Amino acid sequence: MQETLLRAWKHPSVLEGRPVRAWLFTVARNLVVDQHRARRARPQETGDEVLAVLPADDELDKAVESWAVAEALASLRPEHREVLMAVYYGGQSVKEASESLGIPAGTVKSRTYYALRALKLALEERGLAP
Repeated sequence: MQETLLRAWKHPSVLEGRPVRAWLFTVARNLVVDQHRARRARPQETGDEVLAVLPADDELDKAVESWAVAEALASLRPEHREVLMAVYYGGQSVKEASESLGIPAGTVKSRTYYALRALKLALEERGLAP
């Protein structure tokens, strides 16, 4: 209704010599038809519920970063990856990792050292390490 009256106000010359009521009804009908066609022409709007499901920007950054760290871990030699997974991700001490992996404690320490260096290089290649 508001748009109909606005058009009549913007174009007063159209109303001269015509029945105003018929013109207003025609304009209102055409506006309703146009609005209906416009809704059918584009996809239905979803609302804010869908946006709540999408992760926020910082969550996306974390997901991409964790994916890159997983790739970097996968690029390590198997024995290095095995030691890092036991010590850092498994939370095992050197002694526990030594027992679970079946290697001496000194080997766990040296593999951890070299694995961390290799991981740092792999992360630098991916632009994640300073």
